[in-house]
Amino acid sequence: MTTPPAPAVPEPPAAHRPPEPPSAPAPLTWLYVPGDRPDTVAKALRSGADTVIVDLEDAVRPDRKEYARAATAELLTERPPVPVHVRVNALDGPLAGPDIRALAGLPGLGGLRLPKVDSATTVVRVAELSDATPLFALLESALGIERAYRIASAHPALHGIAIGETDLRAELGLDPPADPAGAADTGLDWARGRTVCAARAAGLPPPAQSVHPDVRDLEGLAASCARGRALGFLGRAAIHPRQLPVIEAAYRPTPAQLAAAREIVAADGEGAVALPDGRFVDTAVVAAARRVLGRARE
Repeated sequence: MTTPPAPAVPEPPAAHRPPEPPSAPAPLTWLYVPGDRPDTVAKALRSGADTVIVDLEDAVRPDRKEYARAATAELLTERPPVPVHVRVNALDGPLAGPDIRALAGLPGLGGLRLPKVDSATTVVRVAELSDATPLFALLESALGIERAYRIASAHPALHGIAIGETDLRAELGLDPPADPAGAADTGLDWARGRTVCAARAAGLPPPAQSVHPDVRDLEGLAASCARGRALGFLGRAAIHPRQLPVIEAAYRPTPAQLAAAREIVAADGEGAVALPDGRFVDTAVVAAARRVLGRARE
């Protein structure tokens, strides 16, 4: 007797997301800073980062967690000069709930970063607790990567996903690459591509790259950013201000790319045409050119 196939489990529909204003520039740099060091947070706000991420999780010792939460809540009673996100503590532990209740709804909070998300249910649960605060899910496990689209489309409050490479690499049993920016660093490429595709399929912005852990290796950082850009990422998280100019330069269009994009946009409205240098212009090519100009704030 033939066993009938198991019924297919339908993918959830992508959550409805209002379109971004055309003039809203995409952030390229996201600077992590420990939440229990208010002086360092104040410096980070003046560092030039597009977004500052105050970390209550890995960067804070257990005996400093409550202080970090209170200091961050005090900071966010007023709007800071740049957007501030907060990475809360582990969602399956006792600290995440108090973190969310203390921070949600504060006028200076730009978003909550959720660590180690591995299910859509987790996103929905946090959304119900967080008073419509924008949420950003970090995929740091094999299960999280496998469920990337379900997570990305779980709730309209979710505004982005990103991959956490250090934890994911450890779970998969991958050795740290000898040259993180080199051709040998391919072990996570499938997970990286899946994260990018899941974000775009759910109507979310392209994810930012995971951090480059060696703050002195600026040459390697630049090469790694070029690789990430080729995979579809946009921008990158940083752990030191010296990394910010390198990331921004890597993700800004070059003068040649800008000139080419302007020429393509100027040809828009003429239907599918070929430019004098042989490039073919259609709707998809024009959309890509407009994204290039958007990264240059044009």
